[in-house]
Amino acid sequence: MTAVQDLRPTFSAAEVVNLALEHYGLEVRAEPLPSYIDQNFLLTDAAGGRHVCKLANASTSGEALDLEHAVMARLRAADPPVPCPEVVLTLEGATWWTAPTSKGHHLVRLMTHLPGQLMVDLPSKPPYFLRSMGRFMARVDKALAGFDHPGARRTLAWDVVHTPTTVAAHLDTITDPARRSLVSDVVAAFDAVAAPVLPTLRHGVIHNDGNDHNLLVGGDPAPTPGIVGIIDFGDAVWTAIVNELAIAAAYAVMGHPDPVAAVAHVTAAYHDVHPLVEEELAVLMTLIRGRLAISVSMAAHQAGEGRTEEYLSVSEAGAWNALERLGALDPDLFHYQLRVACGFPASRASAAVEHWIGSVADPAAVLPGVDLDHPLVLDLGPGSPDIDRVDRLTDAPAWERKIRELVSAAGASAAVGRYDEPRLCYSADQFATAGAERRTVHLGQDVFAPAGTTVHAPLAGTVHSVGHNDLPLDYGPTVILEHQPTPEVSFFTLYGHLDTSCLQLEPGSAVAAGEQIGRLGDPSENGGWPPHLHFQVVVDLVGHVGNFPGVAAPSERDVWLALSPNPGPLLGLKGANGPAPAPEPIAILTAREDHLSPSLSLSYHDPLTITRGWMQWLYDHQGRAYLDGVNNVCHVGHCHPHVVAAAARQMAVLNTNTRYLHPNLVAYASRLTALFPDPLSVCFLVNSGSEANELALRLARAHTGAHDVIVLDHAYHGNTGALVDLSAYKHDGPGGTGAPDWVHVVPLPDPYRGEYRGDDAGRRHAATLSGTIEQATARGRRVAAFLGESASGCGGQVLLADGYLGAVYPEVRRAGGVCIADEVQVGFGRAGSHMWMFETQGVVPDIVTLGKPIGNGHPIGAVITTPAIAESFDTGMEYFNTFGGNPVSCAVGLAVLDVIEREGLQAHAAAVGTRLAERLRAVQRHHPLVGDVRGQGLFLGVELVRDPNSLEPADREAAYVVERLKDEGILLSTDGPHRNVLKIKPPMVFSHDDADHLAATLELVLSEVME
Repeated sequence: MTAVQDLRPTFSAAEVVNLALEHYGLEVRAEPLPSYIDQNFLLTDAAGGRHVCKLANASTSGEALDLEHAVMARLRAADPPVPCPEVVLTLEGATWWTAPTSKGHHLVRLMTHLPGQLMVDLPSKPPYFLRSMGRFMARVDKALAGFDHPGARRTLAWDVVHTPTTVAAHLDTITDPARRSLVSDVVAAFDAVAAPVLPTLRHGVIHNDGNDHNLLVGGDPAPTPGIVGIIDFGDAVWTAIVNELAIAAAYAVMGHPDPVAAVAHVTAAYHDVHPLVEEELAVLMTLIRGRLAISVSMAAHQAGEGRTEEYLSVSEAGAWNALERLGALDPDLFHYQLRVACGFPASRASAAVEHWIGSVADPAAVLPGVDLDHPLVLDLGPGSPDIDRVDRLTDAPAWERKIRELVSAAGASAAVGRYDEPRLCYSADQFATAGAERRTVHLGQDVFAPAGTTVHAPLAGTVHSVGHNDLPLDYGPTVILEHQPTPEVSFFTLYGHLDTSCLQLEPGSAVAAGEQIGRLGDPSENGGWPPHLHFQVVVDLVGHVGNFPGVAAPSERDVWLALSPNPGPLLGLKGANGPAPAPEPIAILTAREDHLSPSLSLSYHDPLTITRGWMQWLYDHQGRAYLDGVNNVCHVGHCHPHVVAAAARQMAVLNTNTRYLHPNLVAYASRLTALFPDPLSVCFLVNSGSEANELALRLARAHTGAHDVIVLDHAYHGNTGALVDLSAYKHDGPGGTGAPDWVHVVPLPDPYRGEYRGDDAGRRHAATLSGTIEQATARGRRVAAFLGESASGCGGQVLLADGYLGAVYPEVRRAGGVCIADEVQVGFGRAGSHMWMFETQGVVPDIVTLGKPIGNGHPIGAVITTPAIAESFDTGMEYFNTFGGNPVSCAVGLAVLDVIEREGLQAHAAAVGTRLAERLRAVQRHHPLVGDVRGQGLFLGVELVRDPNSLEPADREAAYVVERLKDEGILLSTDGPHRNVLKIKPPMVFSHDDADHLAATLELVLSEVME
């Protein structure tokens, strides 16, 4: 065999520059590009125009180049065109020409340069990108359908069809015995699975090298960047068309944490554009492994030749890793997962098994000592009201007591747990997945009964396996029986959470219908659960022995439900799976559109269906957890037990208006006002932040006798008519009609984007406000108040320029107005250094408004003011608020203050906020897209800009980042006048680990954005 180095051209950049001028009339500079056996140079002219000069190795024929050019022409002629290079003709009109060297003749041509970033430069492959990859390669194959060329009918070592031959030629160069054995296994599987089928599959010309050096990434980050072009057609060949997908999938797996998901995304997207047949799916895993085996064996051969180019070895480590991970997977399960991804039934055997089970007339009782005629079907789903605290889901004694209470209250004979139910209780490490989700969907049926209850086989069979799965929250002692009731139907039944007596069963021994196989274990031996039987039907064990997943990830639900059909009929439940499941998201969305105003917005392109909250976590209807980085309403944590208990206790006793004396009202007012500096000592309790700001406006006007109000640009103060008038975020936004004449909007003193910057920015912005007062006075208008957020939320998480409020408040008071601090979003210790954000500016307002965090999600708000202003408001007109200050709201308010104090949440916000800000600034150093990181405590903003000088807002990129963070299990949102600021204001229990996770995930997502 001729060595590669004997075939490769060795032109210098200077020589290529001369050739470009001589044959194309181009004056350029040349830079070498990565290549294997050829030479490629990027040519750039003085105007920035780019071309690629390709110098073929000495073995390349003109027919091969003609094939490449014909394939590219075919792709460009498609509708729509598939982006790829175009041949540039020489001055003589030729597509290629010959350059003689000492190594032989090398064919030379010039191609247009296709813009884009090489896929290999991407640090990760998120789902949207993998789908883009699949769609693009399908477009290539669809465009080439029916195309042929004499040069395509050739034998190429890189053609997956020739895996056994290519690998055999280089197998001895793989020096590691374990790796050589792995590759040998791939070849054996290829010979057994793929080789007999390949001749019968669809054939055609394919690109045959859709790897990460040949696929170009680009496009707008909104909706998402993706594959925008393909280059290097030197491996085009007539072969099985499915090999195109296998090659793309092989590169998708490299470096991806979840190889099954990676291949499924690529395959499903390919199938949507260029449908596959079932026979192609059946061999896809074998073909993927074949391509990877070719890659590693070729790399080993090249290393043996002394080749050390980075281009040759850059994918080798990834290919070995992918081979090892794919080799650890069960091929049948992989096949089932791909079938479901493409819309086929997972397994053809599943329907037959399910039908047979449903037709069994009288199976033997699995638990003959348990009356299942009238069971209570438990609701253990994510939104179940029977689950009062997420942190107690694995407390076996507590759950056992709870189940007994529920059964007794229902007058039921027993309790059963539903099949196909998402649950939050699977918190142990073995339920984690390679992605952000966990395994939550229950694949069996539970029957709760006392420990020691005997368990029997419903059907005759044999013992397939016995195992002791003793990890926490695992099955404990487990029996799997095999049944074949007819020649066409065979399946398994699994019995989990038994006691150790079942371990005496011998695999292979016969079991009669109704024969005892074990007893229910107690929590000390059954995995730590309340005593119960986990009963499951399994169509295919897909390589498992002694164990089988009893819980599936939501994204793989269809596959695992097909492998584990409903076992209820064998338990004698006759399909009793529990209450009707909650409506699916699409049904909820449809009902919402039918009955709610379209102005009521939703977060995210694919809205979440949230069913439960716990501390800094939210859970969707599938049990998937999301780290809440933006919800400042549940200030001390979603469903904090102390707050929930306080509300429940008082709700059970009394809830009425304030026309009666009640200790809660005075206790709360006294405790709340004690947190403010003098002379802020009078409290009005209301129902929301909007109501608080509305009342503050009335107080200001009553005290001053004036009407006009000064507000900051981009501010939001509430949803009443007057407050929309006062909120530039609303009245200057979509659907707004601008500010009325009594509202005076002054610039937001934004240290990053404001008109004034530097140490005196606060003073200079304050001077602008002074000028506004003078202009209003000159027009005969009197200012009643300056209403300003102590830090601007909707303005983009902006801390006001230093000294701003200290300069503004005296000016407002000199004009006869009062100063209102809107602390609705930023109060109650979120600043970290102080309880109230206004304190960071060294001022004392005349009125303070509170909302959102004050009740941890309960509808309560407050206005705190001075005795003098409160006295001015006492004009004889009664102020009455039906629900403001009711006993339940006051109990909740007191509980929130308890938690802030007892758990040290203000100091916690300072520490975690400092850590998170440091991590975010480290991200900023790596990503120019991050223009500013600002804020303090747990009130932070990350502003994304496309240009650090012009500060062009990166709004589309910000929207993309938020959507991708959701995919990764983190909830943020955007704000600011340009919607380009990531706002971070999580529940105050947000931890140091949460801060690290958020920053690391943001770094990952930002690296995907085309900057």
